[in-house]
Amino acid sequence: MAEASFAPADADVRLSPRELILLALVADVCEQTLGVPFQLHVQAALDNGLDADDLRELLRFISYDSGYPAALAALERLTEIEREHGLPGPTGAGHHVNADGTDSPIPAPMRAEVRALDPDFADYMDLQSRMRADMSRISVRERAFATMTVDVLYQTLQESFRAHIGRALATGATPDEVRAAVRATAPFGMTRTWRALNVLDTLLASNT
Repeated sequence: MAEASFAPADADVRLSPRELILLALVADVCEQTLGVPFQLHVQAALDNGLDADDLRELLRFISYDSGYPAALAALERLTEIEREHGLPGPTGAGHHVNADGTDSPIPAPMRAEVRALDPDFADYMDLQSRMRADMSRISVRERAFATMTVDVLYQTLQESFRAHIGRALATGATPDEVRAAVRATAPFGMTRTWRALNVLDTLLASNT
């Protein structure tokens, strides 16, 4: 059943094998399926050219959307898998964490909107975005698809989903590719994907 269920996404040429495995890892973090599924996805990631530093950047990147406890549990399990199976560990290659600055890569209109809602939360959002600004091992397109996956699985299909869809389109992703990224979440919860596709249709229509 699982093999047949994952086959449509695996056969969709709109997403690369690397992108698909990254989205599967994000799903594992969100769902906390850190046993055999996570182990298989880690091995598939390595087979598709990702390394231990890439996987850690992915976990650091999604931690503010998935939640830090979920990402930390996945990091702990990743370290266990590497140790148990003799896989190469991280080299320590990371990125500059700008936790002490004041700027943010979030677009100004969105920053203003969040600040009007709650200034303290706006400061927190600026911090989270600023700390990730120098990441480079995972592409901007991959990051956009990753955060979209969190949105689908957590059903945060309002402000953040709209922003992440916009980010994906801004990287040059086509509407069909964005749709394929949402559709790739179906094996992790079909009814959530169904709801997300309905919201996506509205968002894409508003962008045309």
